[in-house]
Amino acid sequence: MKIRVLHLITGLPVGGTQMMLTKLVAAMDRTAFDVEVASLEVLRPMAERISSFGVPVQTLEMRSGRLDPRRLLRFVGWLRRGRFDVIQTWMYHADLLGGLAAKLAGRLPVAWGIRQSNLDPRHNKRSTLGIVKACAKLSSWLPSRIVCCSEVARQVHAEAGYDADKLMVIPNGFDLQTFRPDPQARLALRRELGLADSAILIGHVARFDTQKDHRTLMQAAGLLEDAAEDVHFVLCGEGVDADNPLLRRWIGDAGVAARCHLLGLRQDVHRVHAALDIGVCSSVGEGFSNAIGEAMACGVPCASTDVGDSSLLVGDTGRVVSPGEPAALAAACRDLLRIGSEERSRLGRAARQRISERFSLPAVTAQYESLYRDLAAHVRH
Repeated sequence: MKIRVLHLITGLPVGGTQMMLTKLVAAMDRTAFDVEVASLEVLRPMAERISSFGVPVQTLEMRSGRLDPRRLLRFVGWLRRGRFDVIQTWMYHADLLGGLAAKLAGRLPVAWGIRQSNLDPRHNKRSTLGIVKACAKLSSWLPSRIVCCSEVARQVHAEAGYDADKLMVIPNGFDLQTFRPDPQARLALRRELGLADSAILIGHVARFDTQKDHRTLMQAAGLLEDAAEDVHFVLCGEGVDADNPLLRRWIGDAGVAARCHLLGLRQDVHRVHAALDIGVCSSVGEGFSNAIGEAMACGVPCASTDVGDSSLLVGDTGRVVSPGEPAALAAACRDLLRIGSEERSRLGRAARQRISERFSLPAVTAQYESLYRDLAAHVRH
């Protein structure tokens, strides 16, 4: 008998958490698992992509940050009718609501999903931190297991009061067939941007969000003004476009407008990564950086801030520096520029090999499937 798994997520915009959910449901063994996805909020772009894999997706149409008792009870009834064996929740609001609904629905095991490692009030909404505190208090009662995407996230949430005995780590996984070196993509993006084939591209792939720290990125770019090569900065992600006045101001302040290219939300992120010479993560908070892992899978050496498990991810294939320090990030990029194209290629090959050996999507999917089998077995027996 197949194990029925429901993935409940706070929302489905384009983001790292949503990408990991999408990769996971696409990769799960359909001969052993029936999979569905539900979003607390109205459906957004990633819903269509998930549906394309034959996975049913629906919305509970709950307003962000608000708990509607009527919709909660409606969700409880749906859980009972659906006869799910396991619920996997993604992000704090879904953790709390999914845990409560599962208790009301009966003996339904829940695996919470922790996706970040920074709980600093300067970088999180007060309402989000309130949900974190509530989850910490209820973590001994609501979930069966708590899946963290990084060791740092596990440590941070144990310190925040989460039940340490239930915390476990399953890292993000990467599809090495989709994310791979691609010389044609490298040439195509340069021609799209009107640049010489020899132009050096430093890329940053992330939505516009305070934790991604685009301001530090731009300040670091400004400090690279004296780089000898024809260096350009490529920024890609939701909200990262010419309609963003704050980002435009930071670019202007850094004096890099002529060398900064805002691509906005792209559907060909794998080709953007493959076109880069250097990948960058400037975040002040990450659980486990999808963007850095994807760039590495494409054979691109990376300069990253030391957030989440980025140091473990990058290893000796790139550079890792303290977050919030433009000069340090600029120095890391300058060092990767200085070593030349041959050494960058060598580091890129080592980076892809590291992803293949430690963070491949099949291996990570197998860890999730093993967890779901264990949780379902406790209910069925």
